[in-house]
Amino acid sequence: MKVLITGGTHGMGKGLAQVLAARTDSDNELIILCRSEKLGLETLDEIKTASDCARLSIVVCDLADMELVRKAARNIKERHEYLDAIFVNAGIGYASQRIETADGMDAHFQVNYLSQFYLVAQLLGLLEKSTRGGRVIYNATPGGKIYWDDIQMTRHWRYVDAVQQAMAAKRMLLITLHEMFKDKPNGVSFVGFAIHETVWTNQIKLIPKSMRVMATIMKAFGLFISIERCGEIMAPLFLEDASESRKKSGKLLTWKKKGFETIEEDAELRSDSQRKRMLAYSIGLCKDDTIRVLFG
Repeated sequence: MKVLITGGTHGMGKGLAQVLAARTDSDNELIILCRSEKLGLETLDEIKTASDCARLSIVVCDLADMELVRKAARNIKERHEYLDAIFVNAGIGYASQRIETADGMDAHFQVNYLSQFYLVAQLLGLLEKSTRGGRVIYNATPGGKIYWDDIQMTRHWRYVDAVQQAMAAKRMLLITLHEMFKDKPNGVSFVGFAIHETVWTNQIKLIPKSMRVMATIMKAFGLFISIERCGEIMAPLFLEDASESRKKSGKLLTWKKKGFETIEEDAELRSDSQRKRMLAYSIGLCKDDTIRVLFG
């Protein structure tokens, strides 16, 4: 499988990359999209040390800059004739204050949602060329709402609300894309996945000291899972055949002891009118005619 992983140097993305790279029964090629070239290359070296079974490369891109996202999309299309899967994973978690990007948007909304909306849209053509069933797997969590009167959160901002709003927008998108592709022969699948336990990551260093202390205590009591275990749980979503992936398309899943289970989606996010509203808003922010054409 040829898999593009956004946010592959930390957390769930890195765990998935490690697990897929270690598979000796699959011909896997991993492309890690990351903000830091140095950290990206260090991650590749770390994965290669543990396993040399997969082909590995990086694409450097700061998702907080739409021009760089456009450049990354062009780079990927120039270097690759197809993709089998994309893991939409990169994102900002904790932040002490609202950060505005160079594009004038709330950083959580742009990095966690909009830039990856644009990236996936630009790469749909490569996914359609997959012979193994193109798929997009979204790192998503249930809940959250869209603050329609203040989406960029210039008046009201809390990092939890910002994170959850981006998650809600992401889930609206995967349903919209599923509806677009569900009747196409050999169409692309769009699946949300919510990990059932909190994943331990080195991004723990970014949160306030009081939260780090609490997290460390929780880890001691086994309330976190490793990134490697997370990767093991998620790997089947990337490796299963196309027919199984299509059955999951349009759904938000989580993991239980016996396998994947569906989480019932919020009615507002399933609403055609609300999803169309978010799609129109997103297309307008992208300022790209190719995106307008794609979504008609």
